[in-house]
Amino acid sequence: VQLQASGGGLAQAGGSLRLSCAASGLTFSAYNMGWFRQVPGKEREFVAAIGKSDGLTFNADFEEGRFTISRDNAKNTVYLQMNSLRPEDTAVYYCAADLGYGISSGRANGVKYWGKGTLVTVSS
Repeated sequence: VQLQASGGGLAQAGGSLRLSCAASGLTFSAYNMGWFRQVPGKEREFVAAIGKSDGLTFNADFEEGRFTISRDNAKNTVYLQMNSLRPEDTAVYYCAADLGYGISSGRANGVKYWGKGTLVTVSS
């Protein structure tokens, strides 16, 4: 199983980035998908999640409507559109696959598969 995240990079404050996570080796439509992020020295933090079939989305409060998660089951890919980026959004972003619904509550303990992460750096 592979979750290959891409789309990270350098952005200016107020700018946008779109992260993608392409999944292979699993039945993508059977998994609730999500994004977490981590800054060195801090715990991994929930960003957003999306349901496997209903497309219901869940977002962390800190986003304040700036981030949108979506998925394309035909392409086995989950996306994270990030707008109005802030320097505090700088982190490594990880995609995650969860057979259960814990990820929808921001919990990482039920995640079955993790991607390797993609670095997002936002300059002020």
